[in-house]
Amino acid sequence: MKLDRIDVRILNALQKNGRMTNVELAEMVNLSPSPCLLRVKKLQAEGYIEGYSAQINIGKLGQTLTVFTEITLKNHRQVDFARFLAAIEKVDQVIECHLVSGGYDYLVKFVTAGIEEYQMLMERLLGLEIGIDKYFSFVVLKSPLVKAHLPLANLFQQ
Repeated sequence: MKLDRIDVRILNALQKNGRMTNVELAEMVNLSPSPCLLRVKKLQAEGYIEGYSAQINIGKLGQTLTVFTEITLKNHRQVDFARFLAAIEKVDQVIECHLVSGGYDYLVKFVTAGIEEYQMLMERLLGLEIGIDKYFSFVVLKSPLVKAHLPLANLFQQ
């Protein structure tokens, strides 16, 4: 499925407010409600829309710690990457995991209750012998800008 500019506008609107009604969405993208709903269903069926969720204000939850961690594996065979990913996927505190190019293999984002929980978690991961050679931690002090939406208008210029 090739996206047209209306599809991109639908995606852009929904990623900013997934709770809007179909009527509101249709008005926003200049369609009547029925064709708009058909497009949304098609975007869902094609996998462009993976789901809907609430954005949680982490500051309201009390004390939390966000850490970006560079992880380097000991070996670089497919089985080593698979073993690492199988273990890391089971860790609730892992919010993102990216295989990257450069001086390390993965950039992992953790959100924990504090530094003690993070350190215990890293010690547990090291103890699992999932191939971690070394890791470097970067504690987030402040997040002055976090966007929950993608720049779709720029990615899909029509």
